[in-house]
Amino acid sequence: MSYEVELKHIEKYFGSFKAADDASFGVEKGQLAGLLGPSGSGKTTLLRMLAGLEQPDKGDIWIAGRRVNKIPARERGIGFVFQNYALFRHMTVRDNLAFGLRVQKVDDHTIKVRTDELLELTGLTAVAKRYPQQLSGGQRQRVAFARALAPNPKVLLLDEPFAAIDAKVRKELRSWLREAIHNLGITSLFVTHDQDEAVEVADKIIIVNKGRIEQAGSPVEIYQSPQTPFVADFIGESVKVEDYTRFKGFGDEQSQVGNHQGIIRPEFIELAKDEREISLPLGAEQGVVKATYFRGSNMAVDIEVRGQILRAARSLEKEPLQVGDKALAFIHRIYSLEAGQTRIIENRAKRQESVVI
Repeated sequence: MSYEVELKHIEKYFGSFKAADDASFGVEKGQLAGLLGPSGSGKTTLLRMLAGLEQPDKGDIWIAGRRVNKIPARERGIGFVFQNYALFRHMTVRDNLAFGLRVQKVDDHTIKVRTDELLELTGLTAVAKRYPQQLSGGQRQRVAFARALAPNPKVLLLDEPFAAIDAKVRKELRSWLREAIHNLGITSLFVTHDQDEAVEVADKIIIVNKGRIEQAGSPVEIYQSPQTPFVADFIGESVKVEDYTRFKGFGDEQSQVGNHQGIIRPEFIELAKDEREISLPLGAEQGVVKATYFRGSNMAVDIEVRGQILRAARSLEKEPLQVGDKALAFIHRIYSLEAGQTRIIENRAKRQESVVI
């Protein structure tokens, strides 16, 4: 496969700290990719090495078919949007957009045409004469985005682009940014530690942990088919259990001596007030509701089953459960974590039920 951007076996040290550990991934032309991971995982270091702001100690960086390890940042064809916007306070919006073009000694007419295009693209025409301090957070982020695009870069990099924006504007800006990048067809990477943000915005998600690439794929692939225990635990509202064989339907022939750690997600659990509500009552566990949380489209319910707190989701159309209520929980499946890999184990009761039917 041919990538517009590719990192091959990248290693990077800061003293004795290994910020990138044999990291390899690729991004196709026109694709919007998200580098997702916890704080300190090495996401921003990888982004800065792509931009030429840091140099790898080992490995190769390729952009548009060219190895760029020794090429200065200004010659890589990169547009960079910083987390804090890095706008020039003494310049108007239009002058901020024009700054990079003036440095490149582009003529005034071309600068005027290009800045007009970008102001229109980002919806900033009406505020072109304002200064950054006169803008909202969302407007400042759009200025930073437009300024990075002004020199027509091959690749756009964004370091936590929505971190400094309030929740409502952040959601609006996510949709706007995704649409704008797809319309432009520019290959883009952004750093985030927000799963919802990555899933909503990215075409491809690259999971980073301790400087290593745990998994790369579409949001659906990452969520439905986690390849490592870290990804299974990190993505979604997962609950990690030390011994899944304690639950009905999982202490069978698959559960030999060894590691029985597992991951249970809310959608893996069917929750009911009594046997009339549940699909396979013989496989259900008795539990006690410990907490409930309103989530808009449903209720999140923490239920204690066999000494383990699990999280399930319950429809608002069903009779609500209260703290202290006894309830039934049927665990449909579990992610088993064995030898650094994950596999899905279905509840044995489902297999038995299919035989009876």
